[in-house]
Amino acid sequence: MSDTLLDENAEGELLRLAAGGAWIAKNARVLEKQIEHAGRHNGGVKRVDIDMAGVDRLDTFGAWLLQRLVRDFSARGAATKVTGLKDDYRQLMDDLSAMKPDVKVVHTRAQTFALALGAIGETIVSVGSSLSHMVNMLGALIVALLRVLTRPRSFRFTSLVHQLDNVAWRAVPIVLLITFLIGCIIAQQGLFHFRRFGADVFVVDMVGILVLRELGVLIVCIMVAGRSGSAYTAELGSMKMREEIDALQTMGFDPVEVLILPRVLALIIGVPILTFLGSMAALYGGGLVCWLYGGIDPDIFLSRLKEAIALNTFQVGMIKAPFMALMIGLVACVEGMAVKGSAESLGRQTTASVVESIFLVIVMDGMFAIFFASIGM
Repeated sequence: MSDTLLDENAEGELLRLAAGGAWIAKNARVLEKQIEHAGRHNGGVKRVDIDMAGVDRLDTFGAWLLQRLVRDFSARGAATKVTGLKDDYRQLMDDLSAMKPDVKVVHTRAQTFALALGAIGETIVSVGSSLSHMVNMLGALIVALLRVLTRPRSFRFTSLVHQLDNVAWRAVPIVLLITFLIGCIIAQQGLFHFRRFGADVFVVDMVGILVLRELGVLIVCIMVAGRSGSAYTAELGSMKMREEIDALQTMGFDPVEVLILPRVLALIIGVPILTFLGSMAALYGGGLVCWLYGGIDPDIFLSRLKEAIALNTFQVGMIKAPFMALMIGLVACVEGMAVKGSAESLGRQTTASVVESIFLVIVMDGMFAIFFASIGM
């Protein structure tokens, strides 16, 4: 086999390339060198004629090299023409031509800055759209609630009880376990650090205030967002995919009144109950660790707890709970109603529901903290 698989003949602005031999993967090293040589030493030509009549074998690798050669000269502005290709290889070339090559787009600094601004703008528009949908859902819920209050018999009390069972009753074991462990961890870490200063007893103050004001309601709401919020989104999204919600509207029922109102009310009722139970479990866990690990007797723990906390400490946590529950319900139902007709959309909206709910719950907790501090509560 000759090492020359591509002959070059330059005539002014015209470059004639005569291919021959076997353009196959076995000869890849020789082919690539000769193609690179042809492209490197003939950069100023205006026309390129590639004669493939002398090629007796051509595989996918050889066809790809030919395509690369054509693209390189075409990118330089040269009119490139391939002739003499056997009919057996035309289909292979057509298939390769139909494929889009991976093109690495290099942006300038100005383009990168513009793209970054565009991404920020899209994010702001998306956040605004989500807030708009939540406000619309809140308005629809208020209208449905007023309609139910004028016609109490139309309210689906059985659905409310069923949702309460799912949201509150079935969540009690996991909420008690997690909050109990959180209380134990807070007390253990507090004792470990406060003991250096001989201030072990102040751990009781920290556990009581932190659990009743902040962590009790926050941990419960995060768990409810991950457990019940995602379930709401998945349920409503599945109904949307199966066109059950459209069927309800066709039959004259309001989906907000039938599906969403009982779920949101169940959250508003159930989350404060779970918050109370979770706070008590966390205090019990903290007291247990203080007794076993810190040597603080239960009587001393309870006595110090009464001195450290007041009624408003308990009220702060309980006031937050229904508002956070409403936020979780709104986000879950909005994302559920936004599901399109694919399983990918259902998974995406369910994930968005959990993330948005947890984010907004934490933001609301910070806003409540600022508000209660400003009124001295």
